This record gives sequence, C-alpha cells and structure tokens, in this order.
Amino acid sequence: SATQEQERSQRGDGGGAEGARSQMSTSSVGEERAILLGFTMMAFSVLMFFVVGITTVKPYIDSCWEEASCVLPQTDILEEWVDCRGVSTVPCLTVTVSVTGSNESAFLQFDEDSVFLPNECFYLPKCQMDRKGLQDEVQKVKKWVDGQLKNSSACFSDQKGHPNHVILNRKYTLQRALFGLLWPCLMLGGGSLLVGLVKLTQCLARLSTDVRSYSRGGRRTLRYTQGKMYRLLQRSSMQSIL
Repeated sequence: SATQEQERSQRGDGGGAEGARSQMSTSSVGEERAILLGFTMMAFSVLMFFVVGITTVKPYIDSCWEEASCVLPQTDILEEWVDCRGVSTVPCLTVTVSVTGSNESAFLQFDEDSVFLPNECFYLPKCQMDRKGLQDEVQKVKKWVDGQLKNSSACFSDQKGHPNHVILNRKYTLQRALFGLLWPCLMLGGGSLLVGLVKLTQCLARLSTDVRSYSRGGRRTLRYTQGKMYRLLQRSSMQSIL
C-alpha cells in the first residue's frame, strides 16, 4: 500500500509538472510580447526625443529674442501685391514700429518664422481669387492695428541677429519645449516600467517554482521513509509469528 501511495504521488507530481510546464509556456509567450512592447515603446520615445529636439528644443535654445517695448507709429498696405504660391497675388500689410529706448525703427512681424519669409509683411491673407474680399480683409486688420497706434505694447527684439525686425509673439518658448518633451518622457517611462514589471514577475515565478520543487522533494522523501518503515515492521511481525 505504501508503494501504491508512492506511485500515486509520483503520478500526481508528474501531472502537476505537466500543468506547470503548459502554464509556463503560455505565460512565457505573453511575457515575451510584453517585453517586446516595452522595448518598442522605448525605441519610439527615442525617435520622438530626436524629432522634438530638432523642431522645438533647438529653436528655443538658439532663440535670442528679448522682451522689449514698442510703439506703433505707422501702417501701410503696399501697392504692389505679393505672389501667393503662384496661384494669385495678395495685398501686403506692413507695420513699422520704434523700439523704446532706441531711435531705430523696425518692421513688426508675427513670430520667429515670419522673419525668414522673403517679404516683410505683418499680415498676408489666404490665397483666393476674390480681389475685393482680399482688400476688405486687409483693411479690417489695418483698422485694428491703427487702433493701437501711439500706444506702447510688448514685443521681442533681437538686435544682433535681426536688427530690422521685431516680433509680436514668441513661437518657441520654454513652456512649449517642456510640453513637447512630456510625451516622449511618458512613453519612455511606460516602456521601462513594463519591462521591469515583466522581469520582476519572472523572478517571482522562478522563486516560487524553486520553493515548490523543494517542498515536493521533502514530501517524497517522507513518504518513501514511511513506506520503508512499514515494510520493516511488517517483515518483523511476520518473523515473530513464525
């Protein structure tokens, strides 16, 4: 009977081992996919860092525009219209300002990118064929700017790089650079956390398997010892009867 119990326990342990192997194979596939997803997220985050660094962070670092105060003395609509993408021509509104603290005048433009345009226009309407609509649109903007004439307003100047231009708004700011870096940081952290959790789960599973195998080995030794003692007692009792 002890031998039968030992065989049953061995069979049960064998079935449990097979179930454990199938469970480990299923879990290993899921873990490999999770690790692959984590490394993919980290790779995309590095690519996003590269793109954001070129398009946002580098222009902010290279920007030398400093805050100043400007007075708007004059606005003009040029008689010669500007070519618009080879489709039509549009009127050009120029705004001349004087920087407070200096006797020099400069052209006011909307942001840093407008400075590099071939013309010095503060406002250009969208391309369309309706000349009357274009004139009305530019006149509305000119009327709004004329309402700010002789009033001091905030602007940004770069006396070394662009002495003949001032801008109304800065496009590349610290807030925009930090916001652009937020998403790649979140993706990098998420990928690293995913890989770390999978590795931690694997270590815990390996530790649990070692503990379980150790406890099974102890039970097998105990059952084998009990069966051997039972056979010895049975043999001694038979000898005493004889």
